[in-house]
Amino acid sequence: MRVIFSNVLAIYRKELQNYFASPLAAAIAGIFWFLAGLFFIRILFTATLTAAQFDAQGQQIDLPAAVLQDFLGVIGFISLFILPMLSMSLYTEERKRGTLELLATSPITNWAVALGKLLAVLTFYISLVLPLMAYEAIVFGSTNPPFSPIIFLVGHGGLILLAAAVLSLGMFISSLTDSTILAAILTFVLTLLLWLTDALAGNSGAIGDFFGHLSLLKHFTNLVQGVVDTSSLILFISYTVLGLFLTAQSVEAFRFQRS
Repeated sequence: MRVIFSNVLAIYRKELQNYFASPLAAAIAGIFWFLAGLFFIRILFTATLTAAQFDAQGQQIDLPAAVLQDFLGVIGFISLFILPMLSMSLYTEERKRGTLELLATSPITNWAVALGKLLAVLTFYISLVLPLMAYEAIVFGSTNPPFSPIIFLVGHGGLILLAAAVLSLGMFISSLTDSTILAAILTFVLTLLLWLTDALAGNSGAIGDFFGHLSLLKHFTNLVQGVVDTSSLILFISYTVLGLFLTAQSVEAFRFQRS
């Protein structure tokens, strides 16, 4: 167990250093922060005007909750474009450099390599989200009555779970091709289908319910609203584990092809 942990940690450190040294990753971070800040200001301004209208009518509105739900909804949608770009090079670069065969035949298990890579890219994404949480906390900390930190943490936890699921599936797709662009496009298409699967299925009885249960949007929305639903947690964890499993099997198949 200690050896496996050491292998995962070694892969994790190597990949994380690559992300923080990558000009592309820096550009993605800059665009992400710019868009997030822009939308946060717009949502906050719009919500303030709406609250003033409700106050004029003698009605109350939970302004912090409305802002948080709208903002995380926007961040989740932006992440649909950002996450495929972060995961697209996890294995495609290994194929290009010819190091995938070395990884496949090394003493380090395919699971350990995949887990180390996933944890690294997820850590990088979390580093993008942390500044957002900081200025959100500053704004929500000044509300009266105080905004529940549980809802705040559950909502952002849902964002991290969404990222883990998408990045894991994107990692699998990147293990199938040596084209980073193709990997990004296929990951985006798959993620979009899983995001809108309940809408695509429509109201078609049991089949619609089944596809609705697979929807990333449905379960992400539950967590953003502060609803800790066990089925939502299981779904995101299942997608993450599925991506890890398929990635390990893909690398194993690659090893057999070269043997």
